[in-house]
Amino acid sequence: MIRISEYFARDVAVYGLGRTGLSAALALKAGGARVHAWDDNEETRAKAEAAGIALSDINKRDWQTFAALVLSPGIPYKFPQPHRLVRMAEMTGVPVIGDMELFARAVQAMPERSRPKVIGITGTNGKSTTTALIGHILKEAGRDVRVGGNIGTGVLDLAPLHSNAVYVLELSSYQLDLVKSLHCNVAVMLNLSPDHLDRHGGMDGYQAAKMRIFQNQTPQDVAVIGFDDIYTQSMAIGLGGSGVQKVTQISSTYTLGKGVSAVEGRLYDNMSGKAEFIGKLEDCPALQGRHNFQNAAAAYAACRAIGLDPATIMAGLKTFPGLAHRMENVGALEGVRFVNDSKATNAQAAEQALRSFRNIYWIAGGVAKAEGIAPLAACFPNVTKAYLIGQAEETFAAALQGKVPAQVCGTLERAVDAAFRDARASGDPSPVILLSPACASFDQFKDYEHRGDVFRDLVSAMMPAPIKESA
Repeated sequence: MIRISEYFARDVAVYGLGRTGLSAALALKAGGARVHAWDDNEETRAKAEAAGIALSDINKRDWQTFAALVLSPGIPYKFPQPHRLVRMAEMTGVPVIGDMELFARAVQAMPERSRPKVIGITGTNGKSTTTALIGHILKEAGRDVRVGGNIGTGVLDLAPLHSNAVYVLELSSYQLDLVKSLHCNVAVMLNLSPDHLDRHGGMDGYQAAKMRIFQNQTPQDVAVIGFDDIYTQSMAIGLGGSGVQKVTQISSTYTLGKGVSAVEGRLYDNMSGKAEFIGKLEDCPALQGRHNFQNAAAAYAACRAIGLDPATIMAGLKTFPGLAHRMENVGALEGVRFVNDSKATNAQAAEQALRSFRNIYWIAGGVAKAEGIAPLAACFPNVTKAYLIGQAEETFAAALQGKVPAQVCGTLERAVDAAFRDARASGDPSPVILLSPACASFDQFKDYEHRGDVFRDLVSAMMPAPIKESA
């Protein structure tokens, strides 16, 4: 745990006691703050109490006593309208911050020579894979690395700060909205496409939130920026011209004159202006597909910025095991392969998986994003049939009419059963049952991880029981 002592003997409100909120409450308590923690969900409050956090209904407290409101990133901050407690904080002059800001201030409070290195990763798609990949490469290289943030472990649950550590942090736009002090020695911006627009008031607000990852960088720091979409191209050119920090462009589409390219799976380091072939990404089993080529290029550039040599990085790329819920192979039965891509919560993420396979029996649906599945039309020839679930099932069925055969299934269990029955009987070579929902999960599941776990359990239940040897 990273203790937060900034608010020693002061009153701090914490609202939202999920993973990050609970870790913030515990870190503040450990640092001597008087924590007033609350969540509207009774079950979540009970879990917080069991973890040793005393509950305090901050709706009924005197807000003049609070030094800060620590807000869970899942709570609306500005759009579509500020949460009532955010408005209360604003009316009483109480600063609104998040767990990542607490971490950032703790780092900045240390003497400069004692501060750890921080690598921040954001983007619309690929940030979890890239975060895990950078962490894996650094660990394999013998570095003291801690991986967390929006992935896995909350940032304040990571091991305490010290100068030799490297913190590799996935940063969501919600988290970045709540930071002012975060300084990333290496800031990675992978890509940008419309997502979470309701939470940011439109594309301009979403882009502005993402750009906050660069806000405190200095000429000694490195910005690694994708060059494969118009938004990040603009960022790369703008930041490169400002001279505030060093900029490394990365691409899986273009052979860059200066930067890191991973075109058609061949990784080149051209940061010096002279291309050096690093290796073939076909030798990296967990990094197949153009989206993963971009992730690999970004991880390579970030690890070079931290001081690793090309051979060490390439060795780490080859041994990366992949990420749960992202194109995760979860089994094969009677010639049918099952792939869990539950993390694909929008069309852009689902596109990566749909481009990577043929003879796809596609399970999709949930809470649809604004763009729906229209952007996926170019991938439809890879889909043999779609199996639709959740709130979006009827909308998706209409979008697929006349393009892809589709069956409205309602639940994931019925979709898996129907897809397996059809795939097994199809005679297709190497059919793939692909859960890549292109939707959020909150209509039927706690989160995308829960959705992926249920899919994995359904597949596991279909497998034959192991034969026990007789004594």
